[in-house]
Amino acid sequence: MYMSEFEPNANAHPNDENANNEAQEVNEQETSGEEEGAQGSSNDLSTQLEESKQKYLYLLSEFETYKRRMARERIDLFRNAGKDLIVELLPVLDDFERGLEVMSQSSDVVAIRDGVDLVYQKFKNLLTLKGLQPIVSVGAEFDVEKHEAISRMPASSPDQVNKVVAEVEKGYLLNEQVLRFSKVIVGV
Repeated sequence: MYMSEFEPNANAHPNDENANNEAQEVNEQETSGEEEGAQGSSNDLSTQLEESKQKYLYLLSEFETYKRRMARERIDLFRNAGKDLIVELLPVLDDFERGLEVMSQSSDVVAIRDGVDLVYQKFKNLLTLKGLQPIVSVGAEFDVEKHEAISRMPASSPDQVNKVVAEVEKGYLLNEQVLRFSKVIVGV
């Protein structure tokens, strides 16, 4: 028969009984210490869980604030995207208004033409600085990436076949990307 070390033995000596009682007390203290330790670690875990929940809620709140701020900045960016260009175009508008004033008072056609030409050059230079370039089409090989064929016409010579013979509307590139296709007539 198997006997636990903490069970009293009937054949044991009275001093052995005291030893057994002391062992039982130690075992009870250890058991109560383990229970307290289990409760303590349970409290620690619940505290850690609560802290983790608070951190999660804080991060979630921060992320929601970040998303709202980014959405607001994006809307502002789209709303004000052309602002810089418009500000730079205002002097050209002023020049046109001055030119219209002078045209109503002057009869000198050459001076008016020179004034309009100056405003045109100023406007063209501003757009070039912003990255706008005209697409050179007449005499070039027809390219579907840059040209839109609106008509065909017989070529005047064999080397004009599949080349642009006339341009109806000029096309433009903005920073090396097609902004508007050239509307062209192609030789066949």
